[in-house]
Amino acid sequence: MPVELKVPPVGESISEVTIGAWRKGVGERVERDEEIVELETDKATFDLPAPAAGVITKIVKQAGETATIGEVIGYVGDGAAGEAQSPAKTAAPSKPAAAAPVQPKAPAKVENPAPAAREMPPAHPSQQVVPSAPAPKEAPASPPTALARGREERVVPMSPIRRRIAQRLVEAQQNAALLTTFNEIDMSAVIAIRQKYRDAFQEQYGVKLGFMSFFVKAVVEALTEIPQVNAEVRGNDIVFRNYYDIGIAVGGGKGLVVPVLKNAGRMSFAEIEKAIADFARRAADNQLKVEELQGGTFTISNGGVYGSLLSTPIVNPPQSGVLGMHAIQDRPVVRDGNIVIRPMMYVALTYDHRLIDGREAVTFLHRVREIVEDPARLLVEV
Repeated sequence: MPVELKVPPVGESISEVTIGAWRKGVGERVERDEEIVELETDKATFDLPAPAAGVITKIVKQAGETATIGEVIGYVGDGAAGEAQSPAKTAAPSKPAAAAPVQPKAPAKVENPAPAAREMPPAHPSQQVVPSAPAPKEAPASPPTALARGREERVVPMSPIRRRIAQRLVEAQQNAALLTTFNEIDMSAVIAIRQKYRDAFQEQYGVKLGFMSFFVKAVVEALTEIPQVNAEVRGNDIVFRNYYDIGIAVGGGKGLVVPVLKNAGRMSFAEIEKAIADFARRAADNQLKVEELQGGTFTISNGGVYGSLLSTPIVNPPQSGVLGMHAIQDRPVVRDGNIVIRPMMYVALTYDHRLIDGREAVTFLHRVREIVEDPARLLVEV
C-alpha cells in the first residue's frame, strides 16, 4: 500500500511551504529516512525524509508549487525501481497522422516585376528601384539572435525566504523610527591576539579564532550597560530583557538569514566561534532549522566579509538595534600626537529611536569600541 508523503509541521506560525527540488523522481527507489524533496518556508529550507523504503510512485506537487501543513505531496510504494511512472508519462504518446504527399507547385509567374522590387529594403528617395533586380527573401519575424541575447529577461518567482526578507525590511522602515550612528575601531589589539593564539586556539577547539566572537562579547557587555538597546516595543509597552540572544546575519543559499546565538552572554569564545562556523556551513546548504532562526534580541551583521566599507544596516523587527561591522583598512590616525597607520574598522548602530535616545545609542557604540580596542576589559570589570 502506498505511503503518503505529507508536509510535516515546520515551526510556529508557518502554515504552508513551497516545494523545492525533488531529489528523487517517479520510479526511483528510496531508502527510509533518505532525503527526497526540498521544502522551503519563509524562514528556512529543509529536506523531507522518506517515511519508508520503496519506490516513488506519484508526485502530487511539483517544484515551485505550494502546499499546506499536512498536505500530501507524493507517494512511496512497493515495487522495483523503474516500474512506476508519473501521471504525465502513463499515457502513450499519440502518433502523428501520416502526412499527405506534397505535390510540387509550379513557380508563380510574376506579371509585373515592380511589386517584387518593392519587397527590397527601402532605398534613398533619390535612388530609383531597378525592376530587374531580384527580390530578397522576407525579413525575419524576430530580431537576430545575436541582438536578442544582449537584452534578455529572465523571470524567476521570489522564494518564500526572499519574500519574507522583503516584507520584514519594509515593516522595519514603516513601523520604527530608525536612526544610525557611526564610530570607528582600531583593530590592532584583536589582530595581535588572534595572531598570537591562532594556532593554539584552532588546535584545541578545532575552529579558528575570528573577529565575530570579540564583537559578540563586546555587544553583550554593552547591552548589559544600555538595556534599552536590548529591549522591544510591544504595543504601548517596552519589554526589557535580562538575557542576550544575538542574531548573526549570514548569507545562505536562499538569501540572508539570521540564526540566533541563544544565551550568548554565557558562551565562551570557542563556543561562539563553533556555533557561528556551524551556522555558516549549514546556511550555505540550506540546512538551518526554523527554531534556530526565531527570537533574537539584537543582531550583528558583518558586511566587511563582502568588502563593505560603510553601510546603514536595518533592524530585524521586533528588535530595536543592529550592529554593522565593515572591512578593516589601514588608515592614518593620530596617536599621542603622531600620525601612524592602524587597521581601522567603521561600525554602525541602527536603532529604534522610539525607545533608544541618541545618548544611549552613542554610549552603546562607544562601549563596544572600548572593549574591542582593549579586549582585556572582557576579563575584568572596569
